Amino acid sequence: MSHTTDRSRKDDSPTPAATPAARITDLTVAAPDGRILLRDARLTLRPGRLVALTGPSGSGKTTLLRALTGLLPPGTERTSGHVEVLGRDVFALSERELRALRRERLAYVGQDPGSGLNPRMRVRSLLRELSADRTPEAVRALLAEVRLPDDGRLAMRRPAALSGGQQRRVALARALARRPRVLLLDEPTAGLHPELRDEIGELLCHLAGEHQLAVALSCHDPELVERIADEVVELGARVPRPRTSGRTEAPAESPAGRGPQDPGSAAVPVLDVCDLRVTFGRRSDAPALDGVTLTVAPGSATGIVGASGSGKTTLVRAVAGLQPISAGTIRLDGVPLSTGPRGRSREQRRRVQLVTQNPLGALNPSRTVGAAIGRPLRLHRRCASREVPARVAGLLEQVGLLPEFASRYPHELSGGQRQRVAIARALAADPDVLICDEVTSALDSATAEAIMDLLFRLREERGTALVLVSHDLPLVADRTDTVTVLDGGRTVESGPTSTVFTAPSHAATRALLRTPAGMP
Repeated sequence: MSHTTDRSRKDDSPTPAATPAARITDLTVAAPDGRILLRDARLTLRPGRLVALTGPSGSGKTTLLRALTGLLPPGTERTSGHVEVLGRDVFALSERELRALRRERLAYVGQDPGSGLNPRMRVRSLLRELSADRTPEAVRALLAEVRLPDDGRLAMRRPAALSGGQQRRVALARALARRPRVLLLDEPTAGLHPELRDEIGELLCHLAGEHQLAVALSCHDPELVERIADEVVELGARVPRPRTSGRTEAPAESPAGRGPQDPGSAAVPVLDVCDLRVTFGRRSDAPALDGVTLTVAPGSATGIVGASGSGKTTLVRAVAGLQPISAGTIRLDGVPLSTGPRGRSREQRRRVQLVTQNPLGALNPSRTVGAAIGRPLRLHRRCASREVPARVAGLLEQVGLLPEFASRYPHELSGGQRQRVAIARALAADPDVLICDEVTSALDSATAEAIMDLLFRLREERGTALVLVSHDLPLVADRTDTVTVLDGGRTVESGPTSTVFTAPSHAATRALLRTPAGMP
């Protein structure tokens, strides 16, 4: 573990407060099997200061943040060290005192914020639940502070009707509603487009400086860390990387017999979405998607980009059969698909796989990693039953996880590790179309690059078509053949990635690229 101080604040920044708001001293945390998750960790948070935790996936960032809340991951044990928050030893507090601390003085926003939002409650109720001021004006002010201006409709939505980025900001607004003294954020800018990411970074600096909050966040974005952090704590861990050489173990050829193809050589797209319309609830006058089109050629790589809330996640959920549609068609190799999973055959479900941006909610907490990955192997008969354990081990190694991870449960993994398990599970089905919704946002840069190498090797060897939803525009520019731009639930531009990104014709595309109007 290493510390770097005063990386970004100007020379006139205030002197650090003498009394720390929180302090971790020589903390060691062990897993049930004896593995050390953290060893002799140290961290000091002071009012008015922002500390960033960096390091590769699995290095202990989330465990360190959760230690400050007094809630270590289930099954883990503190073997040594002390954790103090606002002068109190959190591990010596009673359950009642600990709940009061987390309710009134300390706020934590996890890596999968959507899983912490009650799906039955509307946004306004989620905010009123924790706010001292429950007036509509106070709700609007909280939403505006996290860059979610309310047009009269957003506060009435439930979490399922929000994008991943919007869910993340609602969770942050809930945390701010408590008026805490210590704010803990696990990957708060993951899945946000660059402009919004910068705005949230500026907001956190404002909260730290103006309200004298002690802020700690984990982050894989080195540019953002360089710009906003007063101190950087780098956690190190020797973690395996996804394999980047050698052939992927390919299962028996799919019944469709698809192999590598030139993306432009097929007359019939493998996936064709036409005039898709999706509405939430009864608000047919304000659809989440309206007239959206998407064409994916066999063996191609297609990017979907747009600002947070533009409809990207809703689109891919509809394609995967997880979101009902109001109008339009979805075709797989020219054959219309049902708009729900129950109306699709097992083979159709196998051929289209979605990796979501919140893997915690996608993995069954009662199933081990091995069971989660092994299920599609058995369900879709990708190998004999006796071969399943070996295939699971191989898939884990492909995504950079040791075979021993097969015996672990989702709560024993970091956010990045859970994301890689979700990718391995999707690959187990040997899909023809693999949809990846912000799959690299919770990964360190080296692991993310290796994961993308793996996915594109699959494209070359199996002819798998890839659909990448991402706010990482350089990644989309480097890794895709075509791109579709969404804005306000509509397709505003699509075409070859190089053409769209070098000569954008729509204002929304220029805004994403930060290109002044009229310039190519």
